[in-house]
Amino acid sequence: MSLKTRAILVIVIGTIMGLGLSLGGGILQHREPTLPDDLTWEQARLFAEVMERVKRDYVDPIDDARLVESAVRGMVSDLDRHSQFLDADEYEEIRISTTGSYSGVGIEVSTVADEIVVIAPFDGTPAQRAGILSGDRIVAIDGVEVNADNLHETIGHMRGRAGTQVIVTVVREGEQEPRIFILRREQIQVASVGHEIIDEEFGYLRISQFTETTADEVSEAIDEMMDAVHRNSGRMLAGLIVDLRNNPGGILDAAVDVSDLFLDAGTIVTADGRTPESRFTRDARHGDILDGATLIVLVNEGSASASEIVAGALQDHNRALVLGTATFGKGLVQTVMPLSRGRAIKLTTSRYYTPSGDSIHDVGIAPDITVEGSTKFPGAGMNAHIDRQHDNQLVEAIDMLQNQRVMHSDARLP
Repeated sequence: MSLKTRAILVIVIGTIMGLGLSLGGGILQHREPTLPDDLTWEQARLFAEVMERVKRDYVDPIDDARLVESAVRGMVSDLDRHSQFLDADEYEEIRISTTGSYSGVGIEVSTVADEIVVIAPFDGTPAQRAGILSGDRIVAIDGVEVNADNLHETIGHMRGRAGTQVIVTVVREGEQEPRIFILRREQIQVASVGHEIIDEEFGYLRISQFTETTADEVSEAIDEMMDAVHRNSGRMLAGLIVDLRNNPGGILDAAVDVSDLFLDAGTIVTADGRTPESRFTRDARHGDILDGATLIVLVNEGSASASEIVAGALQDHNRALVLGTATFGKGLVQTVMPLSRGRAIKLTTSRYYTPSGDSIHDVGIAPDITVEGSTKFPGAGMNAHIDRQHDNQLVEAIDMLQNQRVMHSDARLP
């Protein structure tokens, strides 16, 4: 075993034992070492042995830094499909994306059973314009096949300098031949909210993702619609459709703030984890921006995470009727934890629950009224006009507003 590898072994053992002592505390002071401690040393030795064999016998030379980073990536990603080690570039990209601006192709993805699955493309982005859809499986990037060993590297490769090209190959359900999309990365300024007036007194609000500015954007959009309705008819905004279809989520606090805009009181979301920071409850403050006006929320299988927090909170409090199809089902909270040298880990730290106490993970939010939709809707961009002829889910929502047939969240189609 080389001297350098032995040094790494010492560091690994010291770290593991240090953690054991800090967590075990007084228990270790009064007991003899037990089998788990022996296994801790044995696993540390295993790590060093494997590292030495790879360094010596792998077909291509590989340095220690890359081996250690690969080990860390594997350790974190093996926990669940949402946890991830982030190098400095990846961490910077995440920080940029939460502000609503980044360079890439505009796709939100999830890893499922060693596959990369598209949750949804963001509105108005290269991926959305090219026709990539929710549910597509990404099988290759620039001709490099996706496999269990390069999932996160592949996801990261879809981002890059604006103006550069990337080739994305996907497999779509029901189709035998893969589809190839040639995309050009661009600086994506993601306006997370779009709005439109419907029939003089109703509003339509589309939220494409939840960023740091989303709650303010929603508030401003509603104020604008209220002013427009009052100018045109002298009346108040009588109802609002909030479209969360194909919204892949984003910042949890943004979802809480958006929910709070429509609620006077009550719990919005609770979370449970192992640390005090991961256990919390978010409650609504007094003040409904719509003053009780009718509210309908549109969802589909591309509505995930933060979108499900909003839909679940408004549904459980009977504040909105949820219409569409079952949502994606991501009921876990990830916390981005900075490390040294600009790196970080995105770690699953909590499970979140709707106000009724339900976990929607791998289940999703069940709509109050099920209406099948089309993957073409909502439209291409935040400024795209709504389609009142072909968008079945939207047509049903508008019809319910116009006829004031919205009751409570336990309503069903006759």
